[in-house]
Amino acid sequence: MTDDILKKIKQLPPLPESAMQIEAVYQNPDSSFNDMVKILEKDPLLTADILKAANSPLYGFSREINAISQAVGLFGMGTVRGFALASIVKKSFALDLSPYGIDNDMFSAASKKQHGIMTAWCIRKENKLLGVLSPAAFLVEIGKVLISQQIMSENKEEVFRDALSELKNVEEAERKILNVDTPEVSATIFSHWRFEESLVDTIKNCTNPENAEEDDQRAAKILHVVRTAVPINGILTEESIEDAKSLISKYNLDLESFEMALENA
Repeated sequence: MTDDILKKIKQLPPLPESAMQIEAVYQNPDSSFNDMVKILEKDPLLTADILKAANSPLYGFSREINAISQAVGLFGMGTVRGFALASIVKKSFALDLSPYGIDNDMFSAASKKQHGIMTAWCIRKENKLLGVLSPAAFLVEIGKVLISQQIMSENKEEVFRDALSELKNVEEAERKILNVDTPEVSATIFSHWRFEESLVDTIKNCTNPENAEEDDQRAAKILHVVRTAVPINGILTEESIEDAKSLISKYNLDLESFEMALENA
């Protein structure tokens, strides 16, 4: 981690009270479905963001979701927590991803597609992991915002684009130019905000899941697969899908459910 990026992380404002309340409810084993609904319904703008996200065609629901209680019932507390945190966290950053050759809409679309595939793939057989995987899929790329700022502040846009072109791998290019990569920066951001250790560990090690704590390795493997399937511009390709399927085979994950998840992607 470079000193400049670490400084940027330490200067991030604290998350708003709504995020803290959501986390308190989610982390409390005695909290109920209704406790989460009540917290979310206090914030009309957040409610609107969650319902908009939940009604994306990516999730394949045939009827409109028009209430927070309905969203929590269909997706579960963990996944709706992901919707909420994604909305709150992204409003905490001024986005400029131009060094990566993408705009804000492409960045947002890629995050949504990662989350859509993740949810459709895991909601039945890996539901217990969605409390970590839902926010991880939405937010793992947020470190690119600070990396992008650092690249521009050092006037390294051209050398970074050259590295992307040469290496064909975003994280390798980041490490070559700044000696840090997106998962490391994202994990440090969420550690700074005091999110649970399993979320931080899963994000930090999603490119090398074997380095994660044993209890977090499966989530890190699933996140690795989804990030491989969805390139930075959000457009799946035959190559990215085949690379993802190779990882599924390597990690002994559920290929059939993954292929079904791709149908709405």
